[in-house]
Amino acid sequence: MASVWQYLTLGLDRETFGIDIEHVHEILDYRPPACLPQAPAFLVGMIDVRGQSYPVVDLRTKLGLPPVAPTPATRIILLNIPMPDRPMRVGFVADRVIEVAELDRAEMEPAPEVGGRWRSHYIAGLGRKGDAFVIVFDLVALMDGDAPALAVPERAA
Repeated sequence: MASVWQYLTLGLDRETFGIDIEHVHEILDYRPPACLPQAPAFLVGMIDVRGQSYPVVDLRTKLGLPPVAPTPATRIILLNIPMPDRPMRVGFVADRVIEVAELDRAEMEPAPEVGGRWRSHYIAGLGRKGDAFVIVFDLVALMDGDAPALAVPERAA
């Protein structure tokens, strides 16, 4: 079995993240979601795509980053996540979509246990694209619960 797999790479702040392409349904230009009262802070609302409802998660907020206003590069990535009890349709707001990149799963490193900025259980692994790291999400772990994915608050510089 080949260990090279395709990942949609996206940017949040200065970081590059990867999502297994088999879970990506569609990429949309940003549009404001309809608000949901009493929703967790990272759940910014709902959108309708051809008669299908998608809850929209702001990945910046979910990862503990400060929110930013949408730009022309902001995208909503529609996903089908295989949760343990049922598939979950969800949209992720990303600062930008970069490309579909091939990463070698055999060369992927495990998430660091200490010193990392993100909680390691949200990370399936660290891949490399040239000299840059790609932080590959474990989508099930990321969507299981309301806690932010930031391991520790950043310190002011």
